Amino acid sequence: MKKILAIPLLILIVSCYNPETNCKDFKTGKFKFEYVVDGIKKTTFFERNDSLEIETYDGKIDTASIRWINDCEYILQKTHPKNRKEKKPIGMKILTTSKNSYTFEFGMVGEDAKQRGTVIKISNN
Repeated sequence: MKKILAIPLLILIVSCYNPETNCKDFKTGKFKFEYVVDGIKKTTFFERNDSLEIETYDGKIDTASIRWINDCEYILQKTHPKNRKEKKPIGMKILTTSKNSYTFEFGMVGEDAKQRGTVIKISNN
């Protein structure tokens, strides 16, 4: 009898689990994003305020405007695109957060292809 009651209780507990998302903690600050391209580890550093993001990667600096949809989703639009591909906005969605990092999903707006990554917050300003 106890096993019969335990199974529905376990299902209820698991189905009610929501990952932590304190997205407001990551709207501003300095961040680091590490990723691998062709087997080579690369790092991007960026600083974000409520409406602007400045990235530094491979010795280049790039700026994008930010339009927040809600606390966990925003659209990045490069301010000085160099080609047609860079003109396309990028949709960003924070999926989970921890004390100093967040996992996110991103992709070109209007396209189904999405990628995931993890960003580490290195300071608040």
